[in-house]
Amino acid sequence: MIDPIVLLAFLPAALALNLTPGADMMFCLGQGLRGGPRAGLAAAGGIGRAVMGHVTLAGLGLGAAVAAMPWLFDAIRWIGVGYLLWLAATALRGDGAATEIPAVRPARAFRQGLVVNLTNPKVILFVLAFLPQFTDPARPVLPQFLALGAVLSLGGLVVNGAVGVLAGGVGRRLAGSAGFNRWLGRVSASIFAALALRLALLPKA
Repeated sequence: MIDPIVLLAFLPAALALNLTPGADMMFCLGQGLRGGPRAGLAAAGGIGRAVMGHVTLAGLGLGAAVAAMPWLFDAIRWIGVGYLLWLAATALRGDGAATEIPAVRPARAFRQGLVVNLTNPKVILFVLAFLPQFTDPARPVLPQFLALGAVLSLGGLVVNGAVGVLAGGVGRRLAGSAGFNRWLGRVSASIFAALALRLALLPKA
């Protein structure tokens, strides 16, 4: 489906994108700190699954609908902002208490990563701008999108998963400290709030 030469050109571009710190990496960092290595890896898995969802929708043409209807873009965006703010408020629960803050279970981290990425409409617009550069219009577009998206998703899983696992290792070693738990709640809430602000300030489609 994909010309090997085109694939070789795509790999370094995809790797550079995955290595660039961004919202997904910060989210996995926060989930790893709160829930441990498994939660950080699960969050990366949820984001990877969401990326494939965006790629599929872009290949089917929904991205054009999002670009053509600003109200749809804004609706998805503000749902994402609200969800991230809710996560920030959740992370602050128990802040200042002597007991350990509730850890994020891997299944929940996966779902949260999935929702956070799916409610960022800029991802599907990015896919529409980036992947066509490596596709052959003479061939079916959707299979090519899925193949390239799989490479992009797998690279993100490895990079973001590594960040989450490393952060989880640090969090697990310090989890018994009440002071660390208070700091962790504030840091996690700050990460989620910053991501919400970043999404809210995105320019309209």
